[in-house]
Amino acid sequence: MSDKKTILYVEDNPDNRSLIRRVLEAEGYQVVEAPNAESALNLLEKQGSPDLILMDINMPDMDGYTLTAKIRAMPAHTRVPIVAVTANVMRGDREKSLEAGCDGYIQKPIDIDNLPHQIERFMRNANG
Repeated sequence: MSDKKTILYVEDNPDNRSLIRRVLEAEGYQVVEAPNAESALNLLEKQGSPDLILMDINMPDMDGYTLTAKIRAMPAHTRVPIVAVTANVMRGDREKSLEAGCDGYIQKPIDIDNLPHQIERFMRNANG
């Protein structure tokens, strides 16, 4: 069993997934990618809870708000920190993410220099 913390990154844009995976793997995280809500739900069912979920909000088929609410309704995953990753920066967008069940919010474009610190902070807050 690996000591690496696992992050599920739900994001429909392959370039974004690739960038975030490279940044976080360089910091010692294991990154599991899901290109859409259906893939994310299948991964959660098969692999169990990750240590953290990064959730893109604007996705086709099912948005990140709806997917977050679905995950929060699953007893096995109620305690997994979910962080919205979105370009939605209008007044009320952060609150909408939190109301949907997200534990935090990272604004796009992502500051890749700051991202590992943000991830560490969310994991630390979730674990005590």
